[in-house]
Amino acid sequence: MPKVGYTEAERKQIREALLDTGLELMAKQGIQHTTVEQIYNQVGISRTFFYSFFPTKEDLIVEAFYHQQPRIIEYMQNLKNNPDLSLHDCVKRFIYDCCYGKENHFAIMTVEDQQAIFKHLSAKNNYTFRERQIDTFTKILAVFGVCTDESKIKLICNQILSIIIVRKAIPDKLPFLFQESADEMVDFQIDTLVEFMETLQKERE
Repeated sequence: MPKVGYTEAERKQIREALLDTGLELMAKQGIQHTTVEQIYNQVGISRTFFYSFFPTKEDLIVEAFYHQQPRIIEYMQNLKNNPDLSLHDCVKRFIYDCCYGKENHFAIMTVEDQQAIFKHLSAKNNYTFRERQIDTFTKILAVFGVCTDESKIKLICNQILSIIIVRKAIPDKLPFLFQESADEMVDFQIDTLVEFMETLQKERE
């Protein structure tokens, strides 16, 4: 028989489990292929109870991305703390994990995912999402001693996300790009990106 009453602590724990489970499934199988039913079944609650936490799937997705942001920062800090890894190695490891990785794989929105979420967000929530994204990348760059203005932070954010999104879209969603050159393309883009970040590091010195 399902439990009727939950304490605030229990609700908080269930909410965390929903976000963790959602992120895990979205990272493994993509956002579009992850259903609300999969998430609440894995957590062990009912559909009705799920919707008392998140009115829509889109609401869960947005909160899951907020939930993921500190983990990305911590992950980058752990890479930075490895004395055997250069800035180039750290950036490459992160991007490769997002594109190909399993254990350290983060949930990434496809173009279709972004369009769907954007339509769902109010102007205020869209502003909040963007501000939190800028804050996350500001902290990531600070880990590597790159402190710069907002316009360059947005540029680096665009570069990193576009590398990941385009690579993950080849060949299924972008069939006219050459699949055999996809990995070489990623390496070239990473080299260019790191060169730019190293320039910003030197400007700070």
